[in-house]
Amino acid sequence: MNSEKTAVKVSSSVAFILLSIKIIIGIITGSIAVLSSAIDSLLDLFVSLFNLIAIKNAQKPADENFNYGRGKMEGLASFLEWFIITISGLFIMYESIMKIISGEKIGFIWPAIYVMIFSVFMTFFLVTYLHKIYKKTGNIVIEADSFHYRTDLYTNSWILLSLVVIKYTGFYVIDGIVGIIIAFYIIFSAFHILKKWFLMILDIALSKQQVEKIKEFILSQKEIADYHFLRTRQAAKINFVQGHLVFKDPDITLIQAHDISDIIECKIASLDTEKEWLIDFHLDPYDDKDVDKNEKCKLL
Repeated sequence: MNSEKTAVKVSSSVAFILLSIKIIIGIITGSIAVLSSAIDSLLDLFVSLFNLIAIKNAQKPADENFNYGRGKMEGLASFLEWFIITISGLFIMYESIMKIISGEKIGFIWPAIYVMIFSVFMTFFLVTYLHKIYKKTGNIVIEADSFHYRTDLYTNSWILLSLVVIKYTGFYVIDGIVGIIIAFYIIFSAFHILKKWFLMILDIALSKQQVEKIKEFILSQKEIADYHFLRTRQAAKINFVQGHLVFKDPDITLIQAHDISDIIECKIASLDTEKEWLIDFHLDPYDDKDVDKNEKCKLL
């Protein structure tokens, strides 16, 4: 089992444990903050399970129907995660406002404090683990999951603080106030995940540093005079590179040009050995970037 699937299964297990505990304690104490956190854990569980399905599909090899694989399933999973996070934030805000209006108090404070301490520690270790896996794999789903649980870590910490304040001051309204603050934080922080999905769907290019290195690799070959139509994009764990290589000698043999192209492709692939590279170079015996392709096709 690869690290991405293991990571999602770990996050699903943690979400289930925290969900079970928070629901029981939230019902017993009547804390809207704890119940809101339980709802968030329920959504975490659903999202993690969907992420597992998305990763399994994204890692399937290319076939006759999906020639470039199903890598963008990871983008779909990220979009779903943003949507669910936003909906949960709006629900928490509504419940918090209702709590303030009703003036309902919390009972059995200590059990709520204990469960939130446990949640903070569990979430902290999960975030650390997921971030490590993301750094290793660069998987957008794992990044979204890590970011999601990092927001949970902050919200759980705020809930814990509010419960301590209520315990020692009797200022019960802070339970609803903290719920509203958490809701705003969840909604606005989720835009980071939406941005990642948006850029992936639009086929964002490789980083400027990587593109500059690719140009450097091309021009480092003494047989290359120039290049044009260089394009790059990234989808899940695959980096795509296309372009035209212009050779100095118009009479260079095809096998010589092909060997030089292979050298350049190997250098490019070394930029990130964790990802698959699909590199497609057109070999030009002369510079044809200003040639009208439609007119040329008519002459052929």
